[in-house]
Amino acid sequence: MPTIVYVHGNGNKIASDRLRGEWDRALFGRDMGARSRMAYWAPVLHPSPLGAVEADEIQQLPVSPLESFVPESPPPDEFTAELLFEAGDKARQLEPWLRDLVYTGDAIVDGENTAPPVSSPFEALPLPRPLRQAAFRELVKRTFKDVYAYFFDNRGDAMRQVLRNTLAGLDGPVVVVGHSLGSIIAYDVLREPAFAGLNVPLLITAGSPLGVTEVQDLVVRPLQVPAPVAQWRNVSDFRDLVALDHTIRPEFSPAARCADLAVINDSWNHHGIGEYLATVAVRQPILQIFQQ
Repeated sequence: MPTIVYVHGNGNKIASDRLRGEWDRALFGRDMGARSRMAYWAPVLHPSPLGAVEADEIQQLPVSPLESFVPESPPPDEFTAELLFEAGDKARQLEPWLRDLVYTGDAIVDGENTAPPVSSPFEALPLPRPLRQAAFRELVKRTFKDVYAYFFDNRGDAMRQVLRNTLAGLDGPVVVVGHSLGSIIAYDVLREPAFAGLNVPLLITAGSPLGVTEVQDLVVRPLQVPAPVAQWRNVSDFRDLVALDHTIRPEFSPAARCADLAVINDSWNHHGIGEYLATVAVRQPILQIFQQ
């Protein structure tokens, strides 16, 4: 009998069982009880759950989140200094994008260009990997606090441990659904040798930043479909600015086990998990597995 495991995204959340029930109803139309589990890592960073019915996935930004870019140590030479200046300038250029993400993500006008972005804003920088990571670190430090905690503040293993515990003891088919930062946690854990024998017929990543080079620099490498995963479906709305780069198939091997699918997510920021779970691209393959 299959089980579905959810891995939620950024920010504090309502209580675990209520959150799991909301995901169930969005996907299946009913509460799935013991057949669904929520990898509820929010308490690692947020001691008390939210009381609201819904929770934003996006951290609120200050008025000017990227007014300056300050490297952690002085550049050793003029060439490095110039590269860091370019990184800082690029970060400052991202400020309008960040404001759009949080405050006006749903202000899409008729006639917009619906083609997916070719790359993330930082990927255009001709920076060596350490400096690209420094620029990315500064960006997430000022905006997405949970992402910063996961990658740079020694909280990542505690967050991954929640998913490890959730998967423990499951021996039947397991469908894993990761949203936003949850998709990163899901990928990193499923790449661990301890889970190589798990039966995961389907991994769904929704609104995922795993296509972004700066994220790929920091997750488990080489970039591969996790061993237990038979099929990986990556879904995103092209207007979802958290995803940034909407494809994983070109970088993760084998490509035959990956699929990138464009869907419509009409939540206010085009990133809401309920809207992703209700799409045909997500619901149909999961329901087929649960009907077997």
